Amino acid sequence: MDQQKLANKYNIPVPRYTSYPTMPYWDTANFNVTAWQNTVKWAFAESEKDGISLYIHLPFCEDLCTYCGCNTRITKNHSVEGPYIDAVLQEWHQYKQIMYGQPLIREIHLGGGTPTFFSAKNLEKLITGLLDGTKIHPEAEFGFEGHPANTTAEHLQTLYDLGFRRVSFGIQDFDPRVQTIINRKQSFEQVKQVTEQARQIGYTSINYDLIYGLPLQTLQGLADTINKVDLLKPDRIAFYSYAHVPWVKPGQRHFTENDLPDEKAKAQLYEIGHSLLKNYGYKEVGMDHFALPDDELFKAQRSGKLHRNFMGYTTFQNQLLIGLGVSSISDACYAFAQNVKTVEEYIKLINENKLPVFKGHILTGEDLIIRKHILNIMCKGATTWNHHTEPCAAVFDSIERLQELADDGLIELNSLGLKVTPTGMRYLRNICMALDARLWANKPETQLFSMAV
Repeated sequence: MDQQKLANKYNIPVPRYTSYPTMPYWDTANFNVTAWQNTVKWAFAESEKDGISLYIHLPFCEDLCTYCGCNTRITKNHSVEGPYIDAVLQEWHQYKQIMYGQPLIREIHLGGGTPTFFSAKNLEKLITGLLDGTKIHPEAEFGFEGHPANTTAEHLQTLYDLGFRRVSFGIQDFDPRVQTIINRKQSFEQVKQVTEQARQIGYTSINYDLIYGLPLQTLQGLADTINKVDLLKPDRIAFYSYAHVPWVKPGQRHFTENDLPDEKAKAQLYEIGHSLLKNYGYKEVGMDHFALPDDELFKAQRSGKLHRNFMGYTTFQNQLLIGLGVSSISDACYAFAQNVKTVEEYIKLINENKLPVFKGHILTGEDLIIRKHILNIMCKGATTWNHHTEPCAAVFDSIERLQELADDGLIELNSLGLKVTPTGMRYLRNICMALDARLWANKPETQLFSMAV
């Protein structure tokens, strides 16, 4: 089957599998805060040597990027910074009391929103507060997301001095027409300046986010964008498919489906972007990600250490990821939990000395087995099973669905497992969906997920 026919067939709504089960299939009825606290204690005890990860959601942005699917609060009032940081630090204090021990910090990631909405001084207050009373792992990785148009040399230097070595800049597209319609404006000169500043200060890994399938995007415009990106040679590139979910993010209604490339055009955008990135020396890492051969993300894939969680791909796996801040998601290996989604409710619960968790899921034995296979597919491009030593009816039930993928050349399938083919790398989400027992047991009647292509 040729590439266009494959794209047409598999361009269906599919989860991104940052977790299994995916959030619409969490069993929230059997979840409560006490069970979550006990799971955190358990996962923390298992993390004594490996350390834990912290994700901090900083939701504020001065302007709405209309393509964005993140939980954001649009404001130009920077007086919100202090109270929000105080609340995050209070939430962290609650978790430290639950864990009954000195946390070993393996990873910190600042996401958003726009972390660089916050002043360098306030980010310093946040990080020093988080690190107070903790130990730092000798191989710790600290990273943050920055807007090229407002990330200053002070931001970069302050966070570097606090241990940050990774920064990710949201580029999306350099085409002025695309930037205007998605309200995300930064010039090539601004990106060049902030990239060079980061390198001069000493950052060792710089990532650019690019998106294909944006409104008004053209083949020539995307090619020009990637050609410019190559001049700056970031260490990593995330090349995402635009997820059009206006029923979830009303900001996407600022343009219409008529402004978006059709299925054929979007497939061509992917092909030209994929081809150019590989021609420029980038290696494919898992799904949507590319890295230079000397980058730690590519090395992690080669060594079998690549992992995927709510923050995306990481270079290691540990048992406990605590999400702090509004809408943040935590992963305690055996359970997930998400914080409330509005700033007002978040701060109210924190002031009442309550964990701001509002829903979650305790994984069953079957969930843990399927999750392992999905992580293997996402990170290693292969997985194996043994129905005698690890019986799982859901895996056996998926064989017919997997066989169709094998017939289409996306995987190599045998009685002991599967291996993703080079063609199948583009369809990792579809391959994982074949194993998604909860989805197949309760197929959605409305569209819950973005399209696969």
